[in-house]
Parts: sequence; C-alpha cells; structure tokens
Amino acid sequence: MSSFVYFGAALLLAGATASAQSGGWVSMFNGKDLTGWEANESPGSWTVVDGTIKGSGPVSHLFWKVEECENCEFKADVKIMDGANSGMYFRTAFGPRFPKGYEAQVNATHKDPVKTGSLYNFAKNFESPSKPGEWFTQHIIADGNHIVIKVNDKVITDYVDEKNTFTKGFLALQQHDPNSVVYYKNLMFRKLPSKK
Repeated sequence: MSSFVYFGAALLLAGATASAQSGGWVSMFNGKDLTGWEANESPGSWTVVDGTIKGSGPVSHLFWKVEECENCEFKADVKIMDGANSGMYFRTAFGPRFPKGYEAQVNATHKDPVKTGSLYNFAKNFESPSKPGEWFTQHIIADGNHIVIKVNDKVITDYVDEKNTFTKGFLALQQHDPNSVVYYKNLMFRKLPSKK
C-alpha cells in the first residue's frame, strides 16, 4: 500500500471515528459570525457577542438555512433576560413576521403566561423551569408527530400532534420584541430516521 493510500485511509477512519463520537450531531454556529443563518427581517436584531448569538431589537426570526428538519433533534444553551420572550422554532417556513411552524417557547418572566419548555399553541407550561439571566439547555426532539421538549434534561412537554400540523421546515430563533434580550450558544442539530 502506498503511503498516500494509507494516509487517505487513515483520514477516512479518523473522520468516521469523529462522526461516531459526535453521535451525528452537527454544530450550527461557529461562534464568530452568522454564516449559515438568515434573518427574515430586521437583521440588525441579531449580533454575535462573546461566542453567543444575541437577540435584541425589533421582532425578527433568524433561520438556519443549511438544512431543513423533518425528523430531528435541535438543542441549544439559552439565557433569557428578565421580562424577555423568545423561542426555538422547528419545521418552520421562511417568511415574514411570526412564521408558520412549531415553537418551543423561551420565557422565564415575560407577561405571556406560556413559559419555557412549552410547545406554543399546542402544549402549555405555565411555570418556568429556568430563571432569567441564567443559562439552561433546551432540547427538542421531533420524531414524526411526537414532540418532546426537555429543559436541563427534564421533560417539560411530551406531545403527540394527531394532525401532523408541520412535517418539514427550517430551524429558527425568535427575537420577540424590542424589550427582549436573549442569548444562544452551543446550537446543535441531529437528523433522525424518516418515519416513511
């Protein structure tokens, strides 16, 4: 075996090992800029600050345009500030204002009674599992019509959407209003097998 072929085989093996170790998870954010992301409006509402995606300013939704979610997992570390409102969208359509799709709510103390861990408009949680200004992890599992939302590994929502309302679309982050400030980091995506 030539040294070139051997080196190539070693690289392939190393790549396969890294993929196995990551469990199929893909990092969505490089920590430096918004490569792969696109705002539906008011792009100035999104900035990169100290390795985080910061939402502040007018209403806007920041879409990850690299890949769509059919059956997938989507998780992030989140810090929502006092009185703020945000959300992690999945299977959502790119469009203006508040887009069509599922939303995992992010809200500790905003006046909206629907709090973090809720599947907005489908399954409501009225007690926030996290405090404002503190980091927590929200983890969404969309497997067919079965939606699970965990906060810090605790299941907050376990819901079956009998109507299969949204079956495929983008992942996105919400900047809800000019009085809201939110931070996201360690954003990760993983495909799940198709149900077909």
